[in-house]
Amino acid sequence: MIHKEGYPYVLAPALLGGLLFGAGKKRLGLACLSLSMLNAFFFRNPDRQGILNPDYLLSPADGKVVKVDVENRPEWWDEPLYRVGIFMRLWDVHVNRSPVQGRVINTIYLKGEKKPVFSDSAFQRNEKQVYLIVRDDGVPVWVVQVAGLVARRIKSFVLPGDELVAGDIIGLIKFSSRVEVFFPAVNVEILVKEGHKVFAGETPIARLPQRR
Repeated sequence: MIHKEGYPYVLAPALLGGLLFGAGKKRLGLACLSLSMLNAFFFRNPDRQGILNPDYLLSPADGKVVKVDVENRPEWWDEPLYRVGIFMRLWDVHVNRSPVQGRVINTIYLKGEKKPVFSDSAFQRNEKQVYLIVRDDGVPVWVVQVAGLVARRIKSFVLPGDELVAGDIIGLIKFSSRVEVFFPAVNVEILVKEGHKVFAGETPIARLPQRR
């Protein structure tokens, strides 16, 4: 299955390739068709079946875990937060999903800033989309899409007030990029390490028991 955001990238070169073939320009036509197939691969949107256990926080992205640490983000939360960073390579699925079941409380788009806003340099210069999702028991989770330097294009598909099930699609980043997820560092069991391969909506990255 191809995500609808990928249709122009797949259909346009395919149509051009067909026209070039018809005009006898086979090499150019083949190049366009090859580009269409590559784009179809990039924008694929496979069905995912996650773990139906509200205690687990699922990965919001496909890719490689590149960061697991504890940070202070006073602009978000008064207590320390776990941060799990996932790098999505060009060949990874780039559709991003909600790590928990809950409600979207806020979404913030940041175009990319010259002045430091966060400690991480990529947060300072790249396009970003921040989602605050509050789990049904009140636990806040922040998902941050960070667009790559190649094509700074983030698409968000949810709005404040939307109710989500863990694994629901929340957005997509076009081409190389990464996703960060933040959550309170209290009574948490981290299930991944740096270097682990994870899959959006399927791989549990942490266990946060439900608050009673």
